[in-house]
Amino acid sequence: MKINTTRFGHLEVDAEEVITFPEGIIGFDTLKKFCLVDPGDDTLILWLQSLENGAFAFPVLEPKIFKPDYIVKLSAVELKGLQLANVNQSVVFNILTIPANITELTANLKAPIVINLRDQIGKQVVLQENEYSLKHLMFKELKAHLLTIESSKQKASKERTVSVVPINLRQIVPSTQVKNL
Repeated sequence: MKINTTRFGHLEVDAEEVITFPEGIIGFDTLKKFCLVDPGDDTLILWLQSLENGAFAFPVLEPKIFKPDYIVKLSAVELKGLQLANVNQSVVFNILTIPANITELTANLKAPIVINLRDQIGKQVVLQENEYSLKHLMFKELKAHLLTIESSKQKASKERTVSVVPINLRQIVPSTQVKNL
């Protein structure tokens, strides 16, 4: 499949890279087909790119990067909607808001994106836990994580024993942060 996007130009997407959101994304329920795009900029931020409208792409990030204690609890209905028998076959992302002042970068912890890795089915779920915010400030945590990675890269390049591999959906390790209710 070929798509012309506003942010990334022309993309070619293989069928196995298409993620179907049967209910769409909250506020964008007509958009059902997406793919994950890694812009290769070393920020760890991926983009959930609509395949039906090239103008829509949502920045997303795995919460374990900036909030390791984050837990997503899925109900039986949500598991069924994602065709998951086992929550370990999924990965979780949070949608980011990237303002002009990057230090005000926020993540929506209240409504994460959960993707069934086996069947490429996604769903945005609204968590019932009150502790999670729609606008969690997370620039400091992301910056600290990136600095740690950069330090590791520098150390590895001196030792010449480690190489950095670009991330894609097939390489994401299933998340342990999703729990059954």
